[in-house]
Amino acid sequence: MKEQVAGAYAERLTAEGFATLAFDHRGFGESGGRRGHEDTQGKLEDLRDAVSVLAGRSDMAGISVVGICLGGGYAVRAAASDPRVKAVAGIAGAYNSPAHLIESMGVTNYRAALAGFLDDYDEFLPAVAPDGGEAAMGGDEPYAYYGTSRSASLHWENRVTRGSLHSLMTFDALSAADLLGDTPLLVVHGRTDAYCSPDLARALYDRSPGPKEIRWLDTEEHIDLYDVEPHVTAATEATAAFLRSVLASPPDREGA
Repeated sequence: MKEQVAGAYAERLTAEGFATLAFDHRGFGESGGRRGHEDTQGKLEDLRDAVSVLAGRSDMAGISVVGICLGGGYAVRAAASDPRVKAVAGIAGAYNSPAHLIESMGVTNYRAALAGFLDDYDEFLPAVAPDGGEAAMGGDEPYAYYGTSRSASLHWENRVTRGSLHSLMTFDALSAADLLGDTPLLVVHGRTDAYCSPDLARALYDRSPGPKEIRWLDTEEHIDLYDVEPHVTAATEATAAFLRSVLASPPDREGA
């Protein structure tokens, strides 16, 4: 949401001299749509619309997409299908891969999980929960951010549909790397990350055919790249330097 991690990075990139646009995807925050449902294709449509808004401005030197966590995977998939995007950066990105899930859990278990989510598609469950409770993002670490004042927002709702998990388990962000062509890619990722695999971040980088950079940070947790220093500053500075190096910049403004 725009009051949480995306907005925090947008503010920092604005301070670095970039024009930024942070927004709530459909179903979340102040946007319309089906509440609490992770609509992967709808989110990609939202990103295309956001790019169209920026492309319609005369003061944009070049448009890039920067995504954090799940937004990293969406950013790469969006850049792969929209040549108007001149650069893409993922910070602590979730580069979902159904093939990787099948490799790790087995195709029978994978398909059984999908069937379970389809059976209860419209049912809600907590996004995070304390003390090992059932949640879409299980465990203490997600709760330490989304369940506390660290993520405070008037528009945050601690619930998602079970169908959201089906959407995420079938969303393929990793293979989008093959389609980026000569679009420059930056991957910023923590060496330690129990929620967004460093191995998938490396695989994304390796598969991208165009100009690319990867920056590893010595994090202790995934959420360190949400709001913990010096990691957020390091990620912001790496992203700003990358965008300056690949976007054609007018004397006063760049687009991010």
